[in-house]
Amino acid sequence: MDHAKTTFDRLQTFIDAGMSMSHIYQPVMLAYLLEHHGEASAEDIAESILLHDDSQIRYYRDIVKQMPGRVLASHGLIEKGPKGSGRFFLKGYDELSPSDRKRLQLQCEIRLAEYIEKRGKKAIFAHRDHSRDEIPGSLRYDILKTAEFRCQLCGTPASDKALEVDHIIPVNHGGTNDPHNLQALCYSCNAMKRDRDDTDFRRWPEQYAHREADCLFCDPSKHQIQVLAENELALVLKDNFPVSPGHCLAIPKRHAETYFDLNAAELNAINQLLREQRDALMAEDSTITGFNMGTNAGASAGQSVFHAHVHLISRRDGDQDNPRGGVRKVFPDKADY
Repeated sequence: MDHAKTTFDRLQTFIDAGMSMSHIYQPVMLAYLLEHHGEASAEDIAESILLHDDSQIRYYRDIVKQMPGRVLASHGLIEKGPKGSGRFFLKGYDELSPSDRKRLQLQCEIRLAEYIEKRGKKAIFAHRDHSRDEIPGSLRYDILKTAEFRCQLCGTPASDKALEVDHIIPVNHGGTNDPHNLQALCYSCNAMKRDRDDTDFRRWPEQYAHREADCLFCDPSKHQIQVLAENELALVLKDNFPVSPGHCLAIPKRHAETYFDLNAAELNAINQLLREQRDALMAEDSTITGFNMGTNAGASAGQSVFHAHVHLISRRDGDQDNPRGGVRKVFPDKADY
């Protein structure tokens, strides 16, 4: 038996008909092994995959423009090419002899080596290391799916820029891997958030524990208000004066006066509970055919309990003679349009 031919046939059949093309990984790995005598390290194969990842090139292209390109140009060492060309030129390059260039290049390499030794190679790129936060792959997928594979800040789709799962409250400031503390950001928005956000996250753990002694919703059990569901940052309460069966309220655990005082993690937590409560109500009551959702912010808007809350009001066909206008009925004469 011709063993080499058998191996060829087996590989050819797999590549032509058996290879699952959910991503580029399998053909890249096989091609690399074939080119390198049938043996390679995971690091070697990872570098080969990276050569095909345009999103990484775009990421570092943007870094070049925003950081070293801007700084070096401000010092008069380089100049930018024509607008849109994406090119940079070292000023006075032709004045340097080959030995001058080598000496300067060596100085750069020495500075680089000193920096890596001081900081540690892993620490330099820790912000790009998805393994450091140990977000399970299934949870990462759920966050991206919920975001419809678009950046939740700028709306860019994953097909245009690589998406990252970001901790809204960073782990080193008490943030967790709970879904309400995770968001999908493209690499550009994630970099901008990290560089430009001056929020003092150290205060958030203690702020989440903030309660007002005389607030109706800060201690629901004290006021005989039933808690229907909860997560780390939010609750669902049964409305004690329901306008329809199933009427409930989603609130933050932290005392915050209005919806506009909530942070992104709390909004995620409330939205998660509202979706779950909607599903639970519809599973329990087949007569429910719709919902009104709304919040009152300020006394002039009708707010009477100054702890932020979102109403979830179940609706049924025929429960009102004319439901047209929905929440517009806060101005009854303008509801029908």
